[in-house]
Amino acid sequence: MNKDNCFAERIVAFAAVEGVLFSGSFCTIYWLKKRGLMPGLTFSNELISRDEGLHAEFACLIYSMLQNKLPEDVVHDIIRGAVDAERKFICEALPCDLIGVNSELMTKYIEFVADRLLCALGHSKLFGSKNPFDWMELISLQGKTNFFEKRVGEYQKAGVMAGNGSAEAQEQGRGFSLDVDF
Repeated sequence: MNKDNCFAERIVAFAAVEGVLFSGSFCTIYWLKKRGLMPGLTFSNELISRDEGLHAEFACLIYSMLQNKLPEDVVHDIIRGAVDAERKFICEALPCDLIGVNSELMTKYIEFVADRLLCALGHSKLFGSKNPFDWMELISLQGKTNFFEKRVGEYQKAGVMAGNGSAEAQEQGRGFSLDVDF
């Protein structure tokens, strides 16, 4: 990316960074959590991965509001580039197979995450991969913390966009719109 890329390209690239890159690393640390290992690291991982997820959600929300969206092939190229970078990184970072986690399965997981992001951006899937890690399905769902079991690690999402597009909100100077391309 450079300063000459349009805003839509930069938003999709931001979504790719936040939604695809490091997904393999997060998955590997969740593998440790599944085994009850390193609770401090795994709790930090939960917070960081949720934060990245919120950033990706935000990018998808902004992209959905743009009037000048990118052609699907451009979006696919950006996401494919992120998948290739993440695949190369994670396969070099995990040269030895863990029990139940190997480079082939991790590649499928990264592709699954990328396809989910593409759908959130309003585009078609590129890979068609299924999630090979059943234990990551539970992580993918928005976490519901049992207050008595552990510290709360959930973010509270304010209704940031609720009512911000209304005429009343616009008149009061608190409205949000994307009627101009950046």
